[in-house]
Amino acid sequence: MAVSASDVKALRDRTGAAMMDCKAALSEADGDLDRAVEILRVKGQASAAKREGRATSEGVVTSYIHAGGQVGVLVEVQCETDFVARTDDFQEFAREVAIHIAGSPSVQYVSADDVPEAEREAERKVFEAKAREEGKPDDVVERIVEGQLAKRWREIALLDQEHIRSDRYDGKTIEDLRAAAAANTGENIRIARFARFAVGQE
Repeated sequence: MAVSASDVKALRDRTGAAMMDCKAALSEADGDLDRAVEILRVKGQASAAKREGRATSEGVVTSYIHAGGQVGVLVEVQCETDFVARTDDFQEFAREVAIHIAGSPSVQYVSADDVPEAEREAERKVFEAKAREEGKPDDVVERIVEGQLAKRWREIALLDQEHIRSDRYDGKTIEDLRAAAAANTGENIRIARFARFAVGQE
């Protein structure tokens, strides 16, 4: 079927996808805008999954020193090519990650998957003991514990946190921003590691 330019523009405004991708999705969806959005989402997830396995041997180490010089951050963000590493968009993403870390004293790990098993088990035992002390029935203890653990991981895992500049990023998490940067560059982008320094803290 013929796809109108106005529909393509509307789909691009909603998804940020490339014009040809929008046109193809609308054609596949027989002009149904909502279905075209879903098609693009599925294709985007598939493309992201393919990128995840690709090697990231280039990138940047970015620093950020908070006003007053009391807090400083170093963060290593990796990508696949030196070309992308030099782009303004990639370097801006790395800087935004560093700014977030500077303003997030609770962050300890890049991902919840990085939390050591011993720490996971210790946290689980604490939450379970607390739930039982409060007299919660056995059939809801597990749900309470899982909810508390999920909350804890959001507190300490970088990718799960909403960027501190929520007014600028509309509640998007660091993982949302990483995925968007990967989609925009067409490369696998990975936050490899970081260090946060604060005066007077070990």
